[in-house]
Amino acid sequence: MIARLAIACIALLITLPAVAQVPARPAGTLIDFRVDAQRSVANDLGRATAYAEYNGADAADVAHRVNSAIAAALATAKGQPGVSVRTGNSHTYPIYTKGGRNIEGWRMRSELLLESRDAAALSTLLGKLQAQLAVSQVGFVPAPETRRAAEDEAALEAIATFQAKAARYATALKKPYRIRSMNIGGGSQFPQPLFRGAMMAAEAAPMPVEAGESNVTVSINGQIELIE
Repeated sequence: MIARLAIACIALLITLPAVAQVPARPAGTLIDFRVDAQRSVANDLGRATAYAEYNGADAADVAHRVNSAIAAALATAKGQPGVSVRTGNSHTYPIYTKGGRNIEGWRMRSELLLESRDAAALSTLLGKLQAQLAVSQVGFVPAPETRRAAEDEAALEAIATFQAKAARYATALKKPYRIRSMNIGGGSQFPQPLFRGAMMAAEAAPMPVEAGESNVTVSINGQIELIE
């Protein structure tokens, strides 16, 4: 029994991870500071939401009208090169009488989600779809790969700025230094949706859109130690 317990203890010690060494306590003055770097990046990915919404006393009739409108809009969207389309949320709600006790009708809403790297193609399609659907919002953001590239460039600039500022501080105090920590974080400022509107009576002209740019910011919060 004792032998088995000893073997189990040895096995447990072998499987336990090594304890990380605690960093040495700083011997010199610590300086904490922050630097930022920013890049302007093109909003090269357009997104839009179009929807069909109807009310009626008969739930089946309301569903038929909404589904027919979505099916027709899907066919139109699939015929537009350069724009991807997929169905979004679909909800059916009861409409209650004034007293709130009885259902007097139904409301149904279904969405189509559009995405494109071609602003002109998206604008043209939205003009066509307004004969069948309402457009709830249109917005442009940087595509993921565009944003990542801008963040990488901003991060390299922020690191260089951090190093330069650390050297200036150390030189001003006539001390050598070492970097103790650097925490890199990012943030992006994306524009709000450009358009909110309602369904048109007939096909509209291409919807005017302007993609514009967004700002990508990378921040470094770090600490240096002046060596005595």
